[in-house]
Amino acid sequence: MHDQENQQTLSRAERRAVILDAAASVFFERGFAATSIDAVIERSGGSKRNIYDEFGNKQGLLIALITETADKALAVLTVDHLRTPNLHDTLLEFAQRLFTNYMSPPLLGIFRIIMAESSRFPELAKAFHEKGPGRAVKRLAELLEDASNRGEIETVNFKVAADQFLGLLRGNLHLEVMLGLRPVPDKAEAEMFVRSAVGMFVKGLRVENRN
Repeated sequence: MHDQENQQTLSRAERRAVILDAAASVFFERGFAATSIDAVIERSGGSKRNIYDEFGNKQGLLIALITETADKALAVLTVDHLRTPNLHDTLLEFAQRLFTNYMSPPLLGIFRIIMAESSRFPELAKAFHEKGPGRAVKRLAELLEDASNRGEIETVNFKVAADQFLGLLRGNLHLEVMLGLRPVPDKAEAEMFVRSAVGMFVKGLRVENRN
């Protein structure tokens, strides 16, 4: 826990990071509904005023956590850094990075909270989708459109295709991990799973596979 004196010496950005770190640990342990601002303060130090001034309320705190977690996850999916003349290689790099994010403790924690709380707090589910999966679909759709413009794949509804690929990439494996039915796959299993998904998807879209 960060005491009051330490809190006073932190910059606003540092204090924000400390609060979000503490909030993540409490949210992931207890869920959104059972988490109190007091419980977050017990771990972060500071005061309720710090949290209310920065985040507004508990919901604002979780939305900020969702946003920052999504921003970090999507930073490795910058389209300009992933564009290559070969869709298979581009998609493989994209998928490996995204799969690693899917299986990371922060994103698994966020997924679990949203799954548990979405019916009672639909605005949280909306914020999560807009900040995370929705942005990933947009970036992937851009990569698919590039490949189509090169004549490498058919012209299709790129958003639908991107949605389908992300579903293929998560599959039951992600659900089983989220439910605690199995551990996160090791490097070899993850590589096999991602390569299989990419190979299957690209094969179905290639121009030469169409009549």
